[in-house]
Amino acid sequence: MSDLVLVAAGGTGGHLFPAEATSAVLRARGLEVELVTDARASKYGGSFPARAIHEIAAATPSGKSPLERARAALVLAAGTFQAWRLIRRTRPAAVLGFGGYPTVPPILAASLSGVPTILHEANAVMGRANRFLAPRVDVVAKGFDALGGVGAAVAAKARRTGNPVRPMVLEAARLAFPAFDGGRLRLLVTGGSQGARIMSDIVPAAIELMPEQARRKLVLVQQARGEDLARVRETYARLGIDAEVEPFFADLPMRIASSHLVIGRAGASTVSELAVIGRPAVLVPLPHALDQDQAANASQFAACGAGTVIEQTAFSPRWLATFLLDALSDPEGLARSAAGAKGTGITDAADRLASLVLEIIATRRKTP
Repeated sequence: MSDLVLVAAGGTGGHLFPAEATSAVLRARGLEVELVTDARASKYGGSFPARAIHEIAAATPSGKSPLERARAALVLAAGTFQAWRLIRRTRPAAVLGFGGYPTVPPILAASLSGVPTILHEANAVMGRANRFLAPRVDVVAKGFDALGGVGAAVAAKARRTGNPVRPMVLEAARLAFPAFDGGRLRLLVTGGSQGARIMSDIVPAAIELMPEQARRKLVLVQQARGEDLARVRETYARLGIDAEVEPFFADLPMRIASSHLVIGRAGASTVSELAVIGRPAVLVPLPHALDQDQAANASQFAACGAGTVIEQTAFSPRWLATFLLDALSDPEGLARSAAGAKGTGITDAADRLASLVLEIIATRRKTP
């Protein structure tokens, strides 16, 4: 058995960022890392700390027709055979999966081959791909304290490590909660990696409802989809708002750290970064998720006084305008919420997960 860990992750930032952070720690501890993913990960490949990146066939079997589901199952079967051949050739010490259907073939092939397996679940409710894999792995690492969507057998082998975050997040976490210079409220609006149209519809309209004296105390940074940029910028310019509106912010963790309040979705990465950096938030969970994972993430974040959860159907301009007026009049409350958020953050999640991988490898090697 080699000192190689195969890291498997779906090709989105939500899966790849924690995989990247953990891989860096594994390499620092003397292990080699190779990444198994899908074609979407090519834009991240340049920075990923792996000596090789392998693309494995994968598909999501959630199509509406039986034919679509059957095709996806065939693709996953082909990917599992590819992964089995890769495992036979590389003989890894363990396979570590971070979720998404590209994780299914390598974890399944490793389980069938007798290779130690560790599965990381970032959300507070386990996703469908991980639910399929969880009974087959040695241990489940969980990002939140409570993990829904699992039975007693999986819950018994779950260990909380937290969600590994990027180095930029840890750097941002060193920054103190900003002062309220001149009574101005620094507001960040984000909608996940693809943006969220609801934010472009609701936030400008809410600010327009605020009295002019109050809205001129806002300093605003907002992520908006490309097709929404012009109308959002025009509204803020007309209202005289100090606003920066862009489709993407490469330095988003620093933007979070510079804010008094964040308005956004409740993906696992977003919630974990808010907690590690320590900033309060209004969270609007994605309403149509099959597993309602964002609602569960937001609920655990808000339970410690770190934020407010509002369903998208209730997230109206009038509700938000009232909330922002209350926030402007209660900076001490925002500071308390920031401290509550900070208290839930796990800054060493990547180290904890790497230690768990090494523990599983050592235990398996001691077993006759």
